Amino acid sequence: MKIVSIVGARPQFVKAAVVSQALRQQHQEILVHTGQHYDYQMSRVFFEELDLPEPDVNLEVGSGSHGWQTGQMLARIEEILQAENPDWVLIYGDTNSTLAGALAGAKLHQKVAHVEAGLRSFNRMMPEEINRVVADQLSELLFCPSQTAVDNLAAEGIQRGVHLVGDVMADALVWAVQRAQTQSNILDKLELAEKSYLLTTVHRAENTNDTARLRAILAAFDSLNEPIIFPIHPRTRKILEGLDYTPAAHVRLIEPIGYVDMIRLQQAARLILTDSGGIQKEAYWLGVPCVTLRDQTEWVETIETGWNILTGAEMASIIQAVESFTPPAARPTLYGNGQAAAFIQEILTLAG
Repeated sequence: MKIVSIVGARPQFVKAAVVSQALRQQHQEILVHTGQHYDYQMSRVFFEELDLPEPDVNLEVGSGSHGWQTGQMLARIEEILQAENPDWVLIYGDTNSTLAGALAGAKLHQKVAHVEAGLRSFNRMMPEEINRVVADQLSELLFCPSQTAVDNLAAEGIQRGVHLVGDVMADALVWAVQRAQTQSNILDKLELAEKSYLLTTVHRAENTNDTARLRAILAAFDSLNEPIIFPIHPRTRKILEGLDYTPAAHVRLIEPIGYVDMIRLQQAARLILTDSGGIQKEAYWLGVPCVTLRDQTEWVETIETGWNILTGAEMASIIQAVESFTPPAARPTLYGNGQAAAFIQEILTLAG
């Protein structure tokens, strides 16, 4: 069976690493990298660290507006799918690469399978939410990480082809934690001790494209009294330069880092502040309290268990959460048992 897998952004490289390994045991996979994330620290290092196969095709689309980027990807993915005529088009998550892959496959009447289907923040102002909804409507197989995701699809009338498989990022995390213990020296490099700092990431458009929200988040960081490690997304850095932002002395802006180093930084942090979806889950699995700098999250289970808290971009709420948030002792198992990739491979094989 021939499968064309489409990736383009850091979280998708992590997910594809474990799924590709499972698929290639029995099937032919053609890996297409759209080039949505393209510099070394956002792309190349992930392929190296995760033992992800070299892309068979790199579209090198690069950055741009949502419409331009998605359109460029759509046109180029369509050419590949016409040439390869795969049995399945496999897409991941909620990026513009996801949307372009879903549209290209559906318009060519090729079967689309969506890894991480059914997630909803119920905020249509988020471009990721639009991408998720459209991708799910166009997919014939929908691989859900949680029962909540299955229920979301059922509420939209999607029940056929829906499978609860767990989260492939849990598969990847097991591997990454083991490697981080022996191969990461990021704490020594940054001169950090365990549980002595906060870790943050800010890259979502809802925060970076809204100057008032971004300034409030930055003001909260500057007002805290703990070291903050801030691996900064290239787009976020460009926006901060436009704001002429100079961080307080305890806020350390660093370049993006690889997956293994990022897992090690998360493990050792006292608390994580993020607007990333994936990091909310990783913080939960690692047992690190998480403050989410958004008004909604698609990972509602992390909120319900008490290990994640939403603050939005309110300065006072962020400061209060950092200073007082304490999760409960219990941390129930969420999002599967680390065998999602094997389930996905099995289902695709049976579907033919």
